[in-house]
Amino acid sequence: MRDLLELTAELVDIPSVSFEEGPLVSLIEKELSAIPHLSIDRVGDNLIARTDFNKEQRLVLAGHTDTVPGDTQSGARIENDTCWGLGSADMKGGIAVMLELARSVIDYAIDVTWVFYAREEVASEHNGLKEIFTEAPQLLTGDAAVLGEPTSALIEAGCQGTMRFLLTFKGERAHSARPWMGRNAVHRLSGVLDALENYQYREPLIEGCKFREALQAVGVEGGVAGNVVPDTATLLINHRHAPDRNSEEAENHVREFLGPHMEDGDLIELIDMAPAAAPGMDHSLLASIGEGIETRAKLGWTDVAFFSEQGIPAINFGPGDATLAHTAEERVERENLEVAFETIKRVLEGN
Repeated sequence: MRDLLELTAELVDIPSVSFEEGPLVSLIEKELSAIPHLSIDRVGDNLIARTDFNKEQRLVLAGHTDTVPGDTQSGARIENDTCWGLGSADMKGGIAVMLELARSVIDYAIDVTWVFYAREEVASEHNGLKEIFTEAPQLLTGDAAVLGEPTSALIEAGCQGTMRFLLTFKGERAHSARPWMGRNAVHRLSGVLDALENYQYREPLIEGCKFREALQAVGVEGGVAGNVVPDTATLLINHRHAPDRNSEEAENHVREFLGPHMEDGDLIELIDMAPAAAPGMDHSLLASIGEGIETRAKLGWTDVAFFSEQGIPAINFGPGDATLAHTAEERVERENLEVAFETIKRVLEGN
């Protein structure tokens, strides 16, 4: 078995900012093509490796190969039992675990599909999982899935849905020396902002996982000039909702909450959304992975929702601290890598 920390460093040393994953994917393809019991398919810059032992169950292990832009020149740095560098936590540590599992496991109790996919860190329309599903959906079939996002080697089950609304408030333009002749659209934001500040969020307990919803203003625009009462103001709002509500129910909740603060001529537009995913810990494969490991709800959104939409229960489980992702302090610890590796290996081998 290769040293997981050194393997992570090797992967960090290969720049793979979104849309530039090709060289890293080619390296993984070369490594896995040498394993006789794996069938290899490449769909663009997405690589899928599969066993075919006709086992009763199939587990999908998925991870994205891209990183956000950053310092790609410095590469990795290993200090004691820590690997530092762009993408070390999000998620080349997870990719290292997946790659070494594919190379080292020989005696399988289940079939496995490894999915190394591109462009997770950019708009969902570019997501490699969607590309695979469009061009070769049969390659993504499975009974359950594990997304190797950084979770500090704890289970983060399911994920919350997310949606953004653009609110447009109307007023009447006037000279700022004579504001009584108009109506200030920016001033109209005070009511909805106060309501958002006092929003009573839910904390539903779902399959033993405690979620926490949120409704927040995340952007504001308004104003014409320094001497004009503005006749339009816009507010961008983000809602995170637990998986006991589907997207339509969550949207209706937000519209009902905002309704009392809107008038004729005002607009509430849903501009983007991504669905929630249930924890899925009642599936035998995912329960086996979670045996003896702390399990908590995923409050953010991840691609587990993609698998959930396809009827495949999925969890987040991987090495690295998610709070360090995309920061100058990004790093991953040897212990985290080894715990993630041994946990998945135990399930693949049926131990």
